Amino acid sequence: MFWLIVHSSLERQPGYPVSDTPPVIEIRSLHKSYGDLEVLKGVDITAHRGDVVSLIGSSGSGKSTLLRCANLLEDSQQGEIKFKNEPVTWRGTGLDRRPADAKQVLRIRTNLSMVFQQFNLWAHLTILQNVMEAPVTVLGQDKSEVEQKARAYLDKVGIIDKCDAYPAQLSGGQQQRAAIARALCMEPEALLFDEPTSALDPELEQEVIRVIKDLASEGRTMIIVTHDMNLAADVSDHVVFLHQGRIEEEGPPKALFGAPKSERLQQFLKPGNVA
Repeated sequence: MFWLIVHSSLERQPGYPVSDTPPVIEIRSLHKSYGDLEVLKGVDITAHRGDVVSLIGSSGSGKSTLLRCANLLEDSQQGEIKFKNEPVTWRGTGLDRRPADAKQVLRIRTNLSMVFQQFNLWAHLTILQNVMEAPVTVLGQDKSEVEQKARAYLDKVGIIDKCDAYPAQLSGGQQQRAAIARALCMEPEALLFDEPTSALDPELEQEVIRVIKDLASEGRTMIIVTHDMNLAADVSDHVVFLHQGRIEEEGPPKALFGAPKSERLQQFLKPGNVA
């Protein structure tokens, strides 16, 4: 089995397993600012194939920003990002830093499929067309082959009967499962989930959680930003608690939730403090 290692500048715990396989995602000393507001203050992540990491923390702690920087949807001002040992090339410095190679950015994004909080489905396309769109238009894959894959992934997430429906005709949970099928149809190296259940009521939330648990059981590489501590505990190999742009504490879910060391994490995990 491969392992995911996510750490701050603190020393790695003795005996922590390390894989010799090149990481899917590797980030070193990542800094991200919006003008004078520094959101990420030097974060390191190394994610190997087949593991699941959950990012937890209060609103504004940098969780979603970290995920978007990893997928190059946001520009960072300092630090190194590697995808399968290939470093992102940059031009400019500081707030003017941008990726230098548009083709590289496209390749990385198509291999790190993102599932957003608000689904982001095309309202004018059927569910099947939504799932097929990126593999056909971005990757240039054969339409008939993509349709076969798309139907299989919609079946996998339990909404094959909604192929010909439009997003507005689906519940929130069904729309999110369609968004997951769309991400899977790109056959990415990793799935990135940004609060995938926070826009759903509890009953619909469980539909999506079941799908995420199934994906985790298959050994898919996933990074999940979540407010759901039960989900983080159930599916993760590693949990990271971010506080004010830094990694306050991280480790296996049993240790993090069962015996948190930092006072800030202890406070965060108290009943009623987690949204």
